[in-house]
Amino acid sequence: MNLKDYLKDKLINILILLLSYFIVFLLLIAFKVKISLILVITFIFLITNTLLIMGDYYKKKKFYNNILNNINKLDKAYLVLETINKPEFYEGKIVYQILYEINKSMCENVNLIEEQLLDFKDYIEMWIHEVKRPLASLSLTLNNNKLLDIKLKSILKNLEDYLEQVLYYVRCENAASDYYIKEVDLGNIIKNVGIRNMDDLLNNKVDFKVEKINLKVYTDSKWLEFILNQIINNSIKYKKGKNSYIKISAIDNVDTIKLIIEDNGIGIPKSDIKEVFKKTFTGENGRIVPSATGMGLYIAKNLCSKLGHKIEIESIFNEYTRVSITFAKNKFYDVLK
Repeated sequence: MNLKDYLKDKLINILILLLSYFIVFLLLIAFKVKISLILVITFIFLITNTLLIMGDYYKKKKFYNNILNNINKLDKAYLVLETINKPEFYEGKIVYQILYEINKSMCENVNLIEEQLLDFKDYIEMWIHEVKRPLASLSLTLNNNKLLDIKLKSILKNLEDYLEQVLYYVRCENAASDYYIKEVDLGNIIKNVGIRNMDDLLNNKVDFKVEKINLKVYTDSKWLEFILNQIINNSIKYKKGKNSYIKISAIDNVDTIKLIIEDNGIGIPKSDIKEVFKKTFTGENGRIVPSATGMGLYIAKNLCSKLGHKIEIESIFNEYTRVSITFAKNKFYDVLK
């Protein structure tokens, strides 16, 4: 901050002061005030206003130059507020408050990013641990060479699922625009999910019941297939003995379409039902099925939120689990509202 630029900025104020004094000067002349008194008044006027202007300049110069110098010295410029004192003049207080809000927002964003990176690191570490299981199983199967085709298909399917899970986790956490919503055939999506899981369904003797669904919904087909695949995988993973089934149906309401995926597996304890969409939560069922990661439903919930769908789950332990996904019929209407 230099004096020349400061005076340019204050030019209008200075001109108004001079004009005001000129009017006063004319009045003093008109009232025939002694010239010596006029000179004294002029001197006082000039000294007073010069001191006021220079005092204001040096006060602001000290504050603003301090900010600029500290910014140049800091690696993280947004922390400049920590290096200055709160000013006494009004404009400085406004600037200080603006810097405070910027600093607060930046710190919150930095903390959020650091937390997300830490969560992502934790997930990658867990994911690598989980992928080691099917790889180890694949190695043993190749060595034993028994039931090779069935085992290989199952293990490779697990690897594909884990790879897809980490892919969609990255997308839902870091690429909110990486989807394309359009009208798609719900029946075709369910058919694709059924074909993908056909071997697991047959190997685990789970009956896959699908009602005839001739409905269209607004969604991203790939994201929805992934979401349904996570739900179907859970149903297979937590099946219960014989006569296991997965039943898929849909309800066509006035403003929405509700897709329902129901199974008669081991269900979810009442104490866990509110926690199932939380990251890495496995609950009591995680002790029954060691391969549970607690990530599938968490990612599915995040994807549904970004797509504007509503996912809900209800269950009675040892009886059934019912997952419902609600789609808006109007592509401009968000069912989450």
